[in-house]
Amino acid sequence: MAASAEQALRHECAPGQRRSGWLALVLLLLSVALLMVGASVGSTGWESVLRMRDDAMAWQIVMDIRLPRSLGAWLAGALLGLAGAVAQGLFRNPLADPYLLGSASGASLGSAVGLVLMGSSLTSLSLVYRLGMTGMAFAGAACAVGLTVVLARNVQNTLRLLLAGVIVGVVLGAVRDLLELKHPDILQAMQAFTLGTSAFVGWEGCALMGGVLLVCALATWACSRVLDGLTLGEATATSLGLPLTQLRYGLVAVLALATGTSVAQTGLIAFVGLAAPHLVRSLVRIGHGRSTLLAAAMGGTLLLAADILARWLVAPQELPVGVLTAALGGTYLLWRMHRSTRAAGAM
Repeated sequence: MAASAEQALRHECAPGQRRSGWLALVLLLLSVALLMVGASVGSTGWESVLRMRDDAMAWQIVMDIRLPRSLGAWLAGALLGLAGAVAQGLFRNPLADPYLLGSASGASLGSAVGLVLMGSSLTSLSLVYRLGMTGMAFAGAACAVGLTVVLARNVQNTLRLLLAGVIVGVVLGAVRDLLELKHPDILQAMQAFTLGTSAFVGWEGCALMGGVLLVCALATWACSRVLDGLTLGEATATSLGLPLTQLRYGLVAVLALATGTSVAQTGLIAFVGLAAPHLVRSLVRIGHGRSTLLAAAMGGTLLLAADILARWLVAPQELPVGVLTAALGGTYLLWRMHRSTRAAGAM
């Protein structure tokens, strides 16, 4: 039975193997092109890029501000795309997103605590400050996911896990609001965090997100068989002879690590983790080993494009990228719902 299930899955995904290679190439080329565009978007435009060899200030603008910001947006989007693909595969729900297990509320609470302890400005250039804020946000996300798993008692019952995540998210969000009321000086900094922005990402943040993305991608690839098995049902996944409980804990850890790291660097970015796996599935049909990596590349491309658009639309001002992704992502999902409803009606 296990062998036949695996063969059926391979047969179903075989036509998408070649298309997945082309999609990966297209996303790579788009990412490189967008990074080049991101290096030119700013108050001085292409002028800084053209003068960077001879002008120390232009070099600093491009190399220390624009490039790490653009690369950081791509890496944060890639982490959210990968986490979204893991969440949708783990919970067997195409509407699952990376924030389901309370990680967003935990990261927000951790950031609020960090602002109270270390100061209320997100623009500090101190490396210790940056690492401290990142650590607090990630610790908050990890604790929230851990609390969710404890309340759910195990990761076997996905419905109980989802309900526990909702409860933890609401409670931790309330604690964060109370902390903001007690310390109103952090409200402005927390607003930037909750709206989402890549403006404060530096090379250190890029290195951190790149390392975490590599670890999460390798772990997800190693656990891809259990995600493929869950696609065919709980009984099929068990029949494959995999240590299902242990691998589920591993996938929950990947979900927490990817989401917490991204949120710690850029704040709350809506819809990227939900839309990226949807776009990949609409273009290719392959197993989770490749689809999660493609979802990561798609998420990075989407967030980088949205970040460039947020900087360019009302220049020299800029929109919070989280607001833009929410508007664009919500529109896309409404269109998908309308299309699926019309298709169902036609049948």
